[in-house]
Amino acid sequence: MNRKTLLKDINDKTAIVGVIGMGYVGLPLALTFASEGFSVTGFDIDPMKIELLMEGRSYINHISDDVIQDHVSHGKLKLSCDFAPLAEMTAIIICVPTPLTRDREPDLRFVEKTARVISSYLQAGQLVVLESTTYPGCCKERVKPILEEGGLISAKDFYLAYSPEREDPGNPNYVTANIPKVVGGDGPEALEIAAALYGQIVVDTVPVSSMDVAEAVKLTENIFRSVNIALMNELKVIYQKCEIDIWEVIEAAKTKPFGYMPFYPGPGLGGHCIPIDPFYLTWRANQVGETTRFIELAGEINTAMPAKIVETLSTSLLERFNKTLDGARILLLGIAYKKNVDDTRESPAFILIDLLENRGATVEFFDPYVPVIPATRNHSHLEGRKTIAWVLENFLEYDAALICTDHDGLDYADLVNNSRLVVDTRNAIDNKTVDMEKVQKA
Repeated sequence: MNRKTLLKDINDKTAIVGVIGMGYVGLPLALTFASEGFSVTGFDIDPMKIELLMEGRSYINHISDDVIQDHVSHGKLKLSCDFAPLAEMTAIIICVPTPLTRDREPDLRFVEKTARVISSYLQAGQLVVLESTTYPGCCKERVKPILEEGGLISAKDFYLAYSPEREDPGNPNYVTANIPKVVGGDGPEALEIAAALYGQIVVDTVPVSSMDVAEAVKLTENIFRSVNIALMNELKVIYQKCEIDIWEVIEAAKTKPFGYMPFYPGPGLGGHCIPIDPFYLTWRANQVGETTRFIELAGEINTAMPAKIVETLSTSLLERFNKTLDGARILLLGIAYKKNVDDTRESPAFILIDLLENRGATVEFFDPYVPVIPATRNHSHLEGRKTIAWVLENFLEYDAALICTDHDGLDYADLVNNSRLVVDTRNAIDNKTVDMEKVQKA
């Protein structure tokens, strides 16, 4: 298929799109293409996900069953664990995890394995796009050579591009369709074709000069957040010792209409992006003989927050009740890494549980979005634990409640009024409606 034919198929929406990885990025993307009239096949190695989707059932809280059922029943969304249909796709989009190794180096196993699978089915004229977060140069140096192993050459026989995902699970204001899409291609034709494809489904495309630049854009976005959150976490610790409320400071500071943007402290970083992505650039910087002191310092500060939270809780128990964590019963509020979602990836809640239990505490949790702790890479020993019920009269059985995730819809005033002590890491409690003597900000 030549460039003109490919562009015509994209503009006519007769192009067939394959999305590999039906997770928090791939599933919304596939549904967005389907909603715009494209025929889409979602691929995943997990047969349970494929089975659920074929039955019209969602496993992601903010994606409704109705949306999936509509697209599956009308044949716009097909699902497969068999990757042979990749040969029939016009465009193939990779949305697989890119975690870190235990040494905080890029773990590209999923990307490389996916590229090898694609290579075995790759056809002339196809477009391949990587959306998974990685370091500048990864597409060019790691993905492209694998795709070319079958004999086809990028920019000659097929088209390769990089377009970083910008999903924000649970955000009602921003979904795939209304978030601008950065696109970089392996050559001008790949850029043109990838931009044309995404231009059919998103509000705006932002072409950049290369795949390397597009990869750097994604890292820059998340490093910006990581560094600024770390700054707020550091200020919080300092201001606490000065008996100043960091939350009041931020609220006042953000009234400045220029030169300031609010970021907020917390119990640690969660989600797939911010705790992980900055270290992709750290690794890449080391490869080219540079260091990332700012990024690494931010990582150290953010990583230290769960331990500081536990220390605040320990000190409060000792000062208020002359009780240590050893033998204490703690209720943790929130397992998801952010409010109003069921996403537990890299959640600081898991670290808090481990730290508390290592100190001899018994920890139970409540989370309306996470009834059972799922399988995780680093905390498999917590898998299967279930949320308690929200029963006010039972809260006094705990020595303290620790707010880790500030889900909306919970009556935090009731929590305080029925608890002995509440440690609030998210500023979830309105000090105008509760007895703040029971509350410790952390």
